[in-house]
Amino acid sequence: MLGTRMNWQRWVMVLPALVFFVVFALVPMCVAVYYSGLSWDGITDPIWVGMKNWVTVFKDGEAWQSTWLTIELMGLCWITQCPLSLVLGVFMAGKQKHRTVFSIFYFIPLLFSAAAIGVTWSYILNPNFGLVNAILKAIGIGNGNENWLGNPHLALFIVSLIIAWQFVPFNSLLFQGGAKQIPESLYEAARIDGAGPFRIFFSITLPQLKYTIVTASVLILTGTLTYFDLIYVLTGGGPGSATQVLAMDMYKQAFINNDLGMGSVMAIILAVFGLVLSLLILKFTGFNRMDSQKEGM
Repeated sequence: MLGTRMNWQRWVMVLPALVFFVVFALVPMCVAVYYSGLSWDGITDPIWVGMKNWVTVFKDGEAWQSTWLTIELMGLCWITQCPLSLVLGVFMAGKQKHRTVFSIFYFIPLLFSAAAIGVTWSYILNPNFGLVNAILKAIGIGNGNENWLGNPHLALFIVSLIIAWQFVPFNSLLFQGGAKQIPESLYEAARIDGAGPFRIFFSITLPQLKYTIVTASVLILTGTLTYFDLIYVLTGGGPGSATQVLAMDMYKQAFINNDLGMGSVMAIILAVFGLVLSLLILKFTGFNRMDSQKEGM
């Protein structure tokens, strides 16, 4: 009786999360799979076309370009976010003076929506009256009319920097929490042995944060797949198709070309992309077999 009661209690505790997952993740994905076999503009009667949409996508050079741009943006986002978040997180976990005040101001970007951030940075980077060009011209760098978001060679990199400005505070919070869990006795022993700050960081702090690094990497890389709103406000996928990542391509197919079938195909590719990426990261980093699990804890 006691075992049965505990099983019921477990199911009751899990049920809200399970219902949320089914309603907002599993059901929409099943609907997307069905829609991917349709030719439908959302108004007229849908026509079943089977695998035609999938064949079209895999033969479409634009879809492959969007996939490559998404991978490129993933790399840029990881490079611009993970190392900086690690350093800032470790710094904020320390005992420096005024650290709390710094942390408060530093987390301000988390208070703004992606649309507000996009509009703000569009003005800051404006080629005619933007603050960035004004500062660079004042110190003698450039002619003061650089079109940062209109340059196809710079646009994706600039977008990744703006994404980093928005999300580095969140990721650094992960590292701050992880750094605070490191036993102080390890640092004391290292100092007694004569280790300096850099040796302590690379020999103690970094190894102790390996699972936090994996967690942050998964969030950064999979989060790249969802950066639609910010890119839409900043560049709209342009100039040309320089920032048309998979999320933008999905929007274009579904709501610009009015083809919900093709849009659903892109949505499924996005979901599978994120799932496979997460599984690969967990497998090759050993995160799915943590030390506590190996020890039977």
